[in-house]
Amino acid sequence: MKNNNDPQHELAKFIGIALTHRGWKIALAESCTGGLVCATLTDLAGSSDWFERGYITYSNQAKTECLNVPSEVLKSFGAVSEEVAKAMAQGAQQNAKVQVAISITGIAGPSGGSPEKPVGTVCFGWAIKEDGTNDLVNITTMTKHFKGDRQTVREQARDFALSKFLELLRPKNA
Repeated sequence: MKNNNDPQHELAKFIGIALTHRGWKIALAESCTGGLVCATLTDLAGSSDWFERGYITYSNQAKTECLNVPSEVLKSFGAVSEEVAKAMAQGAQQNAKVQVAISITGIAGPSGGSPEKPVGTVCFGWAIKEDGTNDLVNITTMTKHFKGDRQTVREQARDFALSKFLELLRPKNA
């Protein structure tokens, strides 16, 4: 049984409130976190009111087939890049026909890193329709470098993705 006072539960609760208030739904596109963000959000009772779906696109082929990430973008920038995170967020948002989407792609380790992209490198994308109904979508991307073992990197990525999403939902004049 989950502790309802843990930080992830609180983040999920605030996201649920924010999305419900706006009448919006969310989709996730996860790679290195393997569904951890989806699980955190859907652990919350009532999440079916605002959670539409999650894509776990671990391979490049899955990113292309499920999220329409152009293979040229994958070849040019690599799966762990802000360009791919942007395309993943766009693909999830468009394919799921939702107002908001979050994407995560990274290297959780313990292997797979390089000098340019060491283990712990995670790229994020957040796609948010401007007023929730029109076609103008604001996409924010960011890269973070986390320390720790595989599970710790994945958990830090989950927490950052959700907390940054809440920050992006805040009105600009607040």
